[in-house]
Amino acid sequence: MELFQKPEPAKPRKAAPTLRPATAALNGGLIPNPVTGAIQPDISMSVNNVFAPGSAGFSAEGADLADLPFLYARWTNPTTRALEARLAALEGAEDALTTATGVAAIAATFLGLLKSGDHLIVSEVCYAGAFELATRILPDLGIQVTPVNLSDLEATRAALRPNTRLIHAESPCNPILRLTDLAALAALAHEAGALVSVDSTLATPVITRPLDLGVDLVIHSLTKFMNGHGDALGGAVIGRKELISALRARSGVYLGATLSANNAWLILRGLDTLYPRIRTASANAQRLAGWLEAHPKITRVIYPGLPSHPQHALAQAQMALPGGMIAFQTADPQAMSHQLADRLQIIHYAFSLGHQRSICVLIPTEDIQTSTFRMQGPALARYRDWAGNGLFRLSVGLEDPEDLIEDLARALG
Repeated sequence: MELFQKPEPAKPRKAAPTLRPATAALNGGLIPNPVTGAIQPDISMSVNNVFAPGSAGFSAEGADLADLPFLYARWTNPTTRALEARLAALEGAEDALTTATGVAAIAATFLGLLKSGDHLIVSEVCYAGAFELATRILPDLGIQVTPVNLSDLEATRAALRPNTRLIHAESPCNPILRLTDLAALAALAHEAGALVSVDSTLATPVITRPLDLGVDLVIHSLTKFMNGHGDALGGAVIGRKELISALRARSGVYLGATLSANNAWLILRGLDTLYPRIRTASANAQRLAGWLEAHPKITRVIYPGLPSHPQHALAQAQMALPGGMIAFQTADPQAMSHQLADRLQIIHYAFSLGHQRSICVLIPTEDIQTSTFRMQGPALARYRDWAGNGLFRLSVGLEDPEDLIEDLARALG
């Protein structure tokens, strides 16, 4: 008699083809453990897996690594594949590739798709790591890079070259929350024979599903809203299977930025509550944005849910919710930054965003220009039109909005 009796294998459940996104956040790609029947995904911490019976090896030449048996965790892992299935379901995609961080996902996309002699158009305002990678590293590899205001389609059209292979956008863009018309951008790019990747970290699939608008690849820093708990780094590229398969074989294998199984499990846990978290954060942010806009110490609020946002009509057309990110300005941002850091009791004065707790930090215009964007002339003027001398980036969490308002009221004075 066996010491432990194994239950009958559970039958895998397949998501219905009409699964709605809020349900896909919980059940997309979910298969209960076939031995124990456990519903919550397991953490497979093993680096290697035994070969299938009768097999002494395999040939991966021309094969999609994700379609092969699990052999080595740098290539594929059961827990990370469960996460990739969930992410693909959320974005309405065929497949996903997860990476160790968000910037690793961007690197996987750039280095997996571009070669010497190719041309990249990148949003002139986007995540600092993406912009610095594009403008400081890629040119050393012979890749031409042009930063462009992607909210201006004519400027984007003018920047296109015969060797343009990729346009990389971010919407809303970090930190000024400027939007890009993704459907129009995708149509323009495809007409020129280029692909479009979109960093949708600030939106999440709850707010915008770029693939539905014609975009080729969606990128997320899973560290932010997707995980939502501030305890795991991760990134993802999501799209058509042919593109993801090529990125997995090239970037996933050779760049070595593999997502750990433990972090994949933590992010899967975060996705279980993605929809209620984003809905709550967005409702809280809408309340705070309106309150901030009326406060005498605040000179400007940038929030897609406010009619004062320059692209409010596009936000209503492209975004299901206005989101959990607010940008605001004060007359003396440096002085106010010290005041907020000293006085805030509930909102944390810190970097990062998209966590369950509210986070605020100053992004000084001079500092980010010196360290990252290095804009001049019209580009710098465009940035200052949105950011002034500096703006505060407020990532709104799940607290009671009235407590957040009282905290800000005390801190602002």
